[in-house]
Amino acid sequence: MNDTKFPLRIDIVSDVMCPWCIIAYRQLATALEASDVDHEIHWHPFELNPNMPPEGQDIGEHLVEKYGTTPEQSAANHAMMTARGKELGFDFNFADAFRVHNTFNTHQLLHWANEQSRKNDLKQALFTAHFTHGRNLSDDTVLVKIAGKIGLDRVEGQAVLDDQRFADAVRQEQQFWIQQGINGVPAVVFDRQHLFTGAQGVDNFKSILAQLTT
Repeated sequence: MNDTKFPLRIDIVSDVMCPWCIIAYRQLATALEASDVDHEIHWHPFELNPNMPPEGQDIGEHLVEKYGTTPEQSAANHAMMTARGKELGFDFNFADAFRVHNTFNTHQLLHWANEQSRKNDLKQALFTAHFTHGRNLSDDTVLVKIAGKIGLDRVEGQAVLDDQRFADAVRQEQQFWIQQGINGVPAVVFDRQHLFTGAQGVDNFKSILAQLTT
């Protein structure tokens, strides 16, 4: 037996602009359900596009500019991610008008939701809003509506974004994970010491969980 304490702590550093983050989470959730491991998940902020302007950027242009991805490569990647998502019960919709956005305010709203033990619920709603419905997550009105739909107070949510009360806390948390060597997402840390990056796959996550809990 190892000395892992239960529930098993799982820290996930991610951005809702990251398609592999929701794929990795769904894979992990599937593995956790199959393994019946007592656990607690803690989400942490990471901005893939901290300098993105408010209007966002067309995803095709963004991928060419940031990664040098050709349209053909982009289409193939989107098809692969769509297939992976479908296997996990998540719908990607990379329409022609699909855009990427800055998520600093999104992370502030998630920080607020965490105080009400609703961070995971809001995180999932934001993934769906962005990847399935193509919502503009740099629009505060959109963010507040999403929060309201899962039962959070819209007035308070708007106030959180208006006064930026959690801006420093989010920046500090982002910096902490950067200092831990996290420079890409998803990054999943088990028991505060075992780091895995990327979408590992359901079977690999099951194997990881088995090693940590037996």
